Amino acid sequence: MKGMTPGPPHANRPRAMTEYTSDLLRLLDSRGYIHQITDAEALDKLAATSVVPGYIGFDPTAPSLHVGSLVQIMLLRRMQQSGHKPIVLMGGGTGKIGDPSFKDEARKLMTEDVIASNVASIKRVFERFLTFGDGPTDAVMVDNADWLDKLEYIPFLREVGQHFSINRMLSFDSVKLRLDREQSLSFLEFNYMILQAYDFMELARRRACRLQMGGSDQWGNIVNGIELSRRMLGTEVFGVTTPLITTADGGKMGKTMSGAVWLNEESLPAYDYWQFWRNTHDKDVGRFLKLFTDLPLDEIARLEALEGQEINQAKIVLANEATTMCRGVSAAAAAAETARRTFEEGQAGGDLPTLAVGAAGINILDAVVQIGFAASRGEAKRKLEEGAVRIDGAAISDPAHVATAPAKLSLGKKKHGLLA
Repeated sequence: MKGMTPGPPHANRPRAMTEYTSDLLRLLDSRGYIHQITDAEALDKLAATSVVPGYIGFDPTAPSLHVGSLVQIMLLRRMQQSGHKPIVLMGGGTGKIGDPSFKDEARKLMTEDVIASNVASIKRVFERFLTFGDGPTDAVMVDNADWLDKLEYIPFLREVGQHFSINRMLSFDSVKLRLDREQSLSFLEFNYMILQAYDFMELARRRACRLQMGGSDQWGNIVNGIELSRRMLGTEVFGVTTPLITTADGGKMGKTMSGAVWLNEESLPAYDYWQFWRNTHDKDVGRFLKLFTDLPLDEIARLEALEGQEINQAKIVLANEATTMCRGVSAAAAAAETARRTFEEGQAGGDLPTLAVGAAGINILDAVVQIGFAASRGEAKRKLEEGAVRIDGAAISDPAHVATAPAKLSLGKKKHGLLA
């Protein structure tokens, strides 16, 4: 078997941004997107002299992407802002398998109808961040089902499989994690990295794509695609990964007590999306303004330098800018006004999450869970014991309490909803 050479080709940690000559790498570096580049000098030269088509893949595992995917969406936006061509690759084909990278167990297999529905739903969010069209730097959206669904197994093994070393594939962290934990890794999932490498090669052939970007967990998959493109096409392509985005308290970006922070309006109300950004940790404000807004760096530096209670103004700017980009100006303005009325005037704004409780009312534990403030009745009970649950400003400690409408339900100082 012709195994791929061990180790990433020309792996580079990012250099100081003043050394880059291309607008693309200067922009990515200055705003904190770069973790590793496969050949920084060659990519920098290419990006300084020509339009570079670059892609990121998104598997349609749900009807909406969440904030954990937002760094990658913003990477495509930065490409377009610096004069290059973003390619959004929808995983209509790979979504039938699921990326096993750093997952504890196999994803549940989805039907083709579910995948198609998820793809259609996810597509709409990209139109908020990118300009699509037929121009040289206009974004395009493609689906890897267009080529993966047509593959024949034996020809694929002969033409593509010969370029992969099982020894090397077993050494990837995403695979070792599952094997070290003695968790099952199916042959179906094991093939995912080969298909992703094939995607890169196909996009290089079909769309003259020269760059794949992704999170740091995708490094091995990206390197596979670079090697496969070189072996099968003789084409030099590149990879860029972003650092793992965690919060100042060590949490995973986009994960909250109530679950994922979804990008689509149908999956998460605009007020909750706005409030997620408003609740950013003080130490994360400057970094998130660079990554998730278009504000100039000097303005970000000014906001980041605010101290004490004034840092809350920076958080409001972050929430307004991020919500405007994802949900639109009107949604951001309505969310900000709801927050102002709720927190500054003590009133209940119209955009707060609402739970219909009927004439008989609802048990307070059920209300806290159903409105999304806690994941279980047990967690809700603990919040009551801590004195964190209030109805119209009055603390509730009795788990048998029946809440009636209309009323404002609060958890701590930052979560508010309406009982109607």
